Amino acid sequence: MAIELRQQLRLTQQLIMTPQLQMAIKLLQLSRLELVDMIRQELEENPTLEEVQETAPEDQARQQTESVPAEPAAAAEVQIKENLTEDIDWSNYIDEYNSPGRISYETESRDTPRFETFVSAKKSLSDHLLWQLLMTLPSNEEERVGSLIIGNLNRDGYLDMDYDDLVETSGASPEMVEAVLAILQTFDPIGVCSRNISECLLIQAHHLGLDDTVVTEIITNHLNHLENKNYKAICKALKVDMDTVVTAVNIIKGLEPRPGREFSEDEPVYINPDIYVYKMDDDFVIMLNDDGMPKLRVNSFYKEAITGSEKVSTKAKDYIQDKMRSTAWLIRSIHQRQKTIYKVMESIVSFQREFFDQGIAFLKPMVLRDVAQDIGMHESTISRVTTNKYAYTPQGIFELKYFFNSSINRVHGGSVASASVMARIKQIIENENPRKPYSDSKIAQLLKDSNIDIARRTVAKYREMLKVLPSNKRKQI
Repeated sequence: MAIELRQQLRLTQQLIMTPQLQMAIKLLQLSRLELVDMIRQELEENPTLEEVQETAPEDQARQQTESVPAEPAAAAEVQIKENLTEDIDWSNYIDEYNSPGRISYETESRDTPRFETFVSAKKSLSDHLLWQLLMTLPSNEEERVGSLIIGNLNRDGYLDMDYDDLVETSGASPEMVEAVLAILQTFDPIGVCSRNISECLLIQAHHLGLDDTVVTEIITNHLNHLENKNYKAICKALKVDMDTVVTAVNIIKGLEPRPGREFSEDEPVYINPDIYVYKMDDDFVIMLNDDGMPKLRVNSFYKEAITGSEKVSTKAKDYIQDKMRSTAWLIRSIHQRQKTIYKVMESIVSFQREFFDQGIAFLKPMVLRDVAQDIGMHESTISRVTTNKYAYTPQGIFELKYFFNSSINRVHGGSVASASVMARIKQIIENENPRKPYSDSKIAQLLKDSNIDIARRTVAKYREMLKVLPSNKRKQI
């Protein structure tokens, strides 16, 4: 079989994502803060992109006034007068300015201290414990073992390392490790460096002077009954009355099961809405949040360098043209992004008008396909628009994905949104009798009485999503 080279034409269809499309998709799924950061970075890297500086109306009027040439005034003779007061203490003046050494002067133009210099750094649990360890004046061996123990604490303050591995890693004797661990367990916060929940609660009970009491008996031997609120079993095992057990349980409830909680490094996340929805008379007005969003344009200097008469090298001209194309694509993509977000929010408002008027109980079932068909876009585009975007509404601040949820059938026909059912379950649990909490089956029956057809397993799933305990653990005496 002979091998030969041959040329032929073939017509095929192929999906290619242009750079403009790639940029538009990238910008569409960014949150507002991420978009601002990306624009700032592009302003630093792209010389043809510049930010439009907004000026106040007073500044504009002042600039216009200054631009009008004033009529020449009659030149007045300049006279220099030296008015010296007679009460100046010249001896102190000369002594001050002839003194040896460096003299510093305070001026109003000096940089003011940053705000961060007035805010104290948050102390971590490790730093707090190491400071207490050094205050005990430990030996080098004790300090090394103590630092190893502190370094193996989890965020709740528990020792997250097996005791045998701790002894082996430290290279110290078991007696030394146990002694250092006992010292650390007396540090603030009380209960830190414990190996389990029982030891943590016992340390706190000892600190309160409750050794050899019903409290320590329950913590040592009956934590499982305490978890299930089986107080009768505790009374029978300890041979005490119910009032004594309830008093001990209330004391245990006041203890801290997570000593490291107060040193948590989790910072609150503040939501900056991308969209504002206001109710004006009988209609809703949608406004995009452009606060802090840079207004962009093409730099006029580089535009004139391309179109003007200045001689620019071919290499420089190609570079400028490439950057100007990137600038135009970026500005066009940002405008397209804002327009798409507005259209999606407008469609959501039209579908969920009753929710915006009356609250979560009137939220309708809705999927991405509904909005996609309404505004003539693909479902993937709607998914990107609703990711990490938040809207301020008369009912509160919600992520755009919140409005898309599955449906649950009603008993007499129709459907209701799953988020509305979860809110209804939460309301039922909040209004129940703490001494006789509703079971999942009872909640399902109450929902069916409210024209919501739901199974017990679905109620249990929604209850877990709401982080609500089952009925046997919600019961109070």
